[in-house]
This record gives sequence, structure tokens and C-alpha cells, in this order.
Amino acid sequence: MKNISDLMSLEDNRALITGAVGGLGQEMALTIAELGGNLLLVDRPGTDYSIIKQKILDNWNVQIDFMDCDLEDEIERNKLIKKVNEDTLGLSILINNAAFVGDSNLKGWVTDFENQSIETWRRAMEVNLTSAFHLSQGCAPLLRKSKKSSIVNIASIYAINGPDYSLYDGTDMGNPAAYAVSKGGLIQLTRWLATTLAPDIRVNAISPGGVLRNQPKEFIQRYNARTPLGRMATEEDFKGVIAYLASDLSQYVTGQNLLVDGGWTIW
Repeated sequence: MKNISDLMSLEDNRALITGAVGGLGQEMALTIAELGGNLLLVDRPGTDYSIIKQKILDNWNVQIDFMDCDLEDEIERNKLIKKVNEDTLGLSILINNAAFVGDSNLKGWVTDFENQSIETWRRAMEVNLTSAFHLSQGCAPLLRKSKKSSIVNIASIYAINGPDYSLYDGTDMGNPAAYAVSKGGLIQLTRWLATTLAPDIRVNAISPGGVLRNQPKEFIQRYNARTPLGRMATEEDFKGVIAYLASDLSQYVTGQNLLVDGGWTIW
């Protein structure tokens, strides 16, 4: 019989995390490392990995590898898949965390519906949905060889909820259709993969609520008032759910979407 510490351990396992230097990505990497797992951290070309590398090596003796990859580019994704399958380090965990979120200055993104562009729609779909399909497909043969195989997709509360536009009044923030639809598709991909890759690989999703990141004061106040736990999330709020889904703590859990949202979706 395994005890809890045995179920949590990721020793001799390796995780690939996309969007690894973003706020959530760094917490995911720290969590995997704390549980003893080795890491392949992936982010956009030109990313500085030194800060997260030092944070990890100051605390844990795990192997860390890095690879730049533009997830909008199929050729770049193929290079990543080829590298993972050709090295001898194996793979147990794939976390599809990277996301196309744009910003208020991106033309055709945060604007009224009539002016949201097909170009930004396609870019969001490519990163948020197609890349998760592609990497899951390309890494599946290697994941099948592992005794602890888990894919974790990072979706959103807006994958299942429509936007409340009153939150954005007086700000330059918004809620583009492409973001919500791509994340909704990611949840359905999670369900589809959970059936298709069973019993060798478990596949689950996490839907974060809003994460506190220097948003306008009025937005934060409105968001907090609408959330049962009375605050926006921090990156640390996701360490527990990553540990759960990446490890054998969730060994009989697949095809699920775990909402980590402070109760936002209760209403």
C-alpha cells in the first residue's frame, strides 16, 4: 500500500511545461521540482530562463532543460516534439500551459465584436488549442512508456462562462471571443483525449479564475465583490492542483476540468 508521500513523489519523472516562465508556469515548475520531478521548460524565443532556473536549483537537485518554441508555428512545434522523442530523458507529464492572451494594444483583439479580427482569432486558436492537440499527439508515444503519465491542460473560467462586461467598464480590458472559444475547445479536447489515451495516459484540465496581475483598481474591486472567497487568485493558489493532477494523488482521475476560481462559477 502506498502512503501519501509515495503518491506525491515525482522522482525519476520528467515534465514538459509550456509557457514556463510566465507567472503560472513558474509555479508549476517549482511544484514539479519540489516533488522531485525533472523539467523541460518551454517558452517563446528570446526567453530568459535564468530566474526560474536559479529558483529551482537553489532548493532542489533536479535536472532542468530549456527549449524555445513559438507555439504558433507548426514547424517549431515539430522541432520540439522531435527533440523530446529523440533524447533519452523520457517524459511523464505534459502541461499545456502557454496561452495567447494578447493585450489591449493588439489590433482586432480587445474591441467590439464587429471589429475582432480573423487574424487574432486564428492566432489564439493556434496557441491555445491547436498546439495542445499537436504536443499531446506528438508526445503520446513517449508518455505511454511512463508509469506516471499525465497531461494537464490549462483552460479558463471563460471556457464555460460568458463574460460579464460590467467588470471592464472604464478600463481598456475586454474579453475576446477567440480566447473563450479556444479555451472551451481545450476542455472538450481534454475529454476526448481522456477517452482516446486511456488507460495509459490520464488527461485533465484546470480552469483558473482571474489572477491578480496589476489590473485596474476598479476591475479588481468588482471582481472581488463577485467572488465568494472575496479575492482574485495568486499564482501560489495553483500549486496544490498541479501537484494533485501531475502525480499519483489523482491516479483514478481523468477527463475532469477542475475549477480553481474562488467560487466564481458558483453563481
